[in-house]
Amino acid sequence: MSLEGEVALITGAAGGLGSATAHALAAQGAKLVLTDVDGDRLETLAEELGVPVVTRVADVSSEADVQAAVAAGVAEFGRIDLHHLNAGIPGPLVRLTELSVEDWDRVMGINMRGVFLGVREAFRQYEKQTGGGAIVITASIASLRASDDLLAYHSSKHGVLGLLKGAAMYGGPIGVRVNAVAPGIVPTALFAGAGGGPGGGDDMVRRASTTPLRRAGRAEEIASVIAFLLGDGATYMTGEVVSVDGGAAAVNTVRPSGGAGAWDPRPGDLRMHPELAAEESPR
Repeated sequence: MSLEGEVALITGAAGGLGSATAHALAAQGAKLVLTDVDGDRLETLAEELGVPVVTRVADVSSEADVQAAVAAGVAEFGRIDLHHLNAGIPGPLVRLTELSVEDWDRVMGINMRGVFLGVREAFRQYEKQTGGGAIVITASIASLRASDDLLAYHSSKHGVLGLLKGAAMYGGPIGVRVNAVAPGIVPTALFAGAGGGPGGGDDMVRRASTTPLRRAGRAEEIASVIAFLLGDGATYMTGEVVSVDGGAAAVNTVRPSGGAGAWDPRPGDLRMHPELAAEESPR
């Protein structure tokens, strides 16, 4: 595959997945527009890539920042062909009843509003230039499954899929493909901010061992799929969500061979049934 001469914009480019995608696209010859809130890490990344790069410190939840990032890329390269809308945050690892409105709004602002602004600005630019293009959104295994923590994150990642399908419908007639990648457990800095408890960053390797491939993924493994979706190998794909999760989405957790009974149900049950405290925990 080759992206020689193509211009690609990546949001959240300074993070683990964003930087891996930047390296993957640079290796195929793409010119890059990189945005993130961490300007120092952006500059370090730009120096590593060996291709023409524009960096822009930007908050994806800011309409003005998103518009300015696209404008900076167009001013330098004349167009933007590809967009990887990757920026996101997990939010706090708390029970549903403990989740604050402020934390809910912050997660939605970056993970949902940020993707909407990125998609809208991409299409505004596509309508000014010729040749179509492609957008890849970073969804998540949380777009397809549920848990009773990280509620805002799960809700935002489910919402992204609705945006994906609507954008694919809009883009098809003008030659713009819109797809998503749904990573499973990939140890990057994303979940470090969610805390060190179960379900955060500290137990990612253990949790990943329950997938069919029995291991966590690497950022480079996700980036290669993103590069494929952006490239000419995926020209008849749009509106799709590609799971890259070690097989986690295939697991039937209510079958013994799928992990049934591999967790302790009492922490949730005890909130409503304290009499269970004296019973032996089923395993």
